[in-house]
Parts: sequence; structure tokens; C-alpha cells
Amino acid sequence: MPSRQSIADAADTVVVKVGTRVLTGPTGNLDLDRVASLADQLAQITSSGRRVLLVSSGAVGAGIGRLKLTERPKDLAELQAVASVGQSCLIEAYNRALEKHGRHAAQVLLTADDFNDRARYLNVRNTLFALFQLGAVPIVNENDAVRVDELQRSFGDNDRLAAMVANLLRANLLILLSDVEGVYDAAASTDTEKVVIPEIDLSTTTTGSLVRPGVAAHQTGPQLSVGGMQSKLEAAKLVASAGESVVIASGRRAGVLLDILAGKDVGTLVVGSGAGTTSRKRWIGAAARCAGRLVVDAGAAKAVCERGSSLLAVGVTQVVGEFVKGDAVAIDNSEGREIARGLTNYSSTELLKIAGAKAEQIAELLGHRPYTEVVHRDNLALVG
Repeated sequence: MPSRQSIADAADTVVVKVGTRVLTGPTGNLDLDRVASLADQLAQITSSGRRVLLVSSGAVGAGIGRLKLTERPKDLAELQAVASVGQSCLIEAYNRALEKHGRHAAQVLLTADDFNDRARYLNVRNTLFALFQLGAVPIVNENDAVRVDELQRSFGDNDRLAAMVANLLRANLLILLSDVEGVYDAAASTDTEKVVIPEIDLSTTTTGSLVRPGVAAHQTGPQLSVGGMQSKLEAAKLVASAGESVVIASGRRAGVLLDILAGKDVGTLVVGSGAGTTSRKRWIGAAARCAGRLVVDAGAAKAVCERGSSLLAVGVTQVVGEFVKGDAVAIDNSEGREIARGLTNYSSTELLKIAGAKAEQIAELLGHRPYTEVVHRDNLALVG
């Protein structure tokens, strides 16, 4: 198992995610001192020769402050408008702090479609690397001015966005900054007994077993505590399954980023499982939107997961949804658990005809056999 020091030393590309509760004060307004502290640390990391990107929440909080509102709006359209005002305010705050170090903040607003489409996905990647070359610090956020589902939840999906960006860049380390010290031991019965788990291997531990119901520090209700850490653990699993490491720590701790990159025992380390995967497989496994699902039998599941085999028609027991050749599909085992994702060689109409058939029967059933495999191993990524 790699040490924290070796992980930190190998981290030439780092993605940092900071949540709204870290960036805002008791009134919900943007905490400019905390923004400045984060920017100072980001500048120091960049000056050390590392590439660093920040996924930052806080647009709504920044908008509330700029518009001098007394509370967070409840109407969706008004929330989107406030976020639109806040996005410029947030990037200005980061840029002012970075300019003191001779750096610039580069705002990058993304939506899910930027990850679902392979060409747009690669364009985002190329833009981010160009920004690194220019010495800028990319500040990424979902485009809250046009988003709907994120603004309607107490917790958005910026944790997942950060994981997807980390996989896009093949970043060695993802740092998720929260308002708690890390992942607490679920066995603790009260808040006073809370102990941070120093290290987790999510390839052998379920995320649900690590979330303890209850009120965490600085949070307003039990459900928020559960939802927040669950989101971070799911994001950590996406990155760890690609072979990279994640640290979940408190963004309220002074110098937290510098301490983590110095190899200090800060927060909870989620270790990467297995060798790093290719950029293409990371896109398939974490970013591409699935157009349908294939349920497979035990033999096919074992072949895919344990032997790294392609998925053959003979192992498919059920076809769900409508899709065409080249679409991403989820692959579920007989228990309904998703084990992989891949790009299908056959449409759903064709698969309904050949599901369960041996390779030599495909030509007879379809009139031709363009592919032996339903999903080739080169276009398949494990997610279980």
C-alpha cells in the first residue's frame, strides 16, 4: 500500500474540490478570507511545478452577498439568476487573490453534456491543459445558471464533477474539502466519540457502511450529513477505481492543501485500487451517459470482471432501453448490480434478437455478423 508521502510526491496533477459550506459564512455570504487562503495555497502548489485545478461551489452564496439578499431564494428561476450573478463574483474573488502571486483564475463552466459527448470531452481536456501551459489556475463549476437538479438539492453534484474532471485529466490526486475533518468511524454512537478513519480501500468496503447517520459539525440536519459524505465517497470511488488516490479533509483547516501535499496525516485517504486505466476507459466508466442496460449471467459477469474478457451475446440475458451501435450501455449482473460500462457494437433491436446466442449463430439470426463481441474489452470499463 503506498504511503501518503509517496502519493503526494507522485501527484503532478491535482484536482481540488471545495464545497459551499467551506466557502460561505453563517449568513450564507461568500467568505472572502477563505477564498484568499485557498487561492494562496493553489498558487504555491502551481509554483512547485504541479498542475492544479479547483472545482468550486459557492456561486449562489456569492450572488446572495452581491445582491444583498437576506436568505437563499426558494424559487428555481431566482436561484439560477442569483447563481448567474454569483459566478462572476466568485471568479473575481479567486482572481484577485491569485493575482497577488502573478497567477490568473480561468473560469470553466461545464454541463453534463460536455462529458457525455466524446468530442466535447476531449475539447475540455485540451483547453484545461492549455490553461496549465499558460500558468493559469482553472476554476471549474457546473453552469448553475442553466442547471436545474443541482440547485434543487441541498447537495449538488460538484463532488461527482470533480471526480469526472480528475479522471479526464488522469490526475494523480483528488482532494475533496468539506466542513468535517474526514470520514468518521460509523461505529461511534455520539458526536463526541467521532474518530476520523485515516485510510479506506473502497474496493473492499461499501460506501454505505461508512456513512453514520447524525449531525456533523457545521451542518443543520441529519439528512444533510448523510447526503454530503455519501456524495464524496461515491466520487472517491470513481477516482479510486481508476487507480488514483483521494483525500477527504476539512477545508476549514489552515494550510490543508499544503499539508496534504507534504504527506501529512490529514483527513481520510482513499487509496486507488489496481493499475491506472486509460483516458478512454475513464470516459466510458465515469463520464459517458448510458443509453441502456444489459443484464448478463454469472458466467459472463465473471469473465468480464475477473478475466478481463469482452462481453459476448451468449452471456446477455436481458436488454433494457433503446440504443444504437456505439452508444454507452451499463452492464448489470443477475442481481441487478452494475459491474461495467461499455460501447455496444449492436443496437438494442439487434441485441433483442441475438441475446443468449452463440457467436456462430449471430449471422443466421441477423443475416450478417459484423462483430463477434457485443462489447469489446477495449471499449469496456469496470465500475463495480
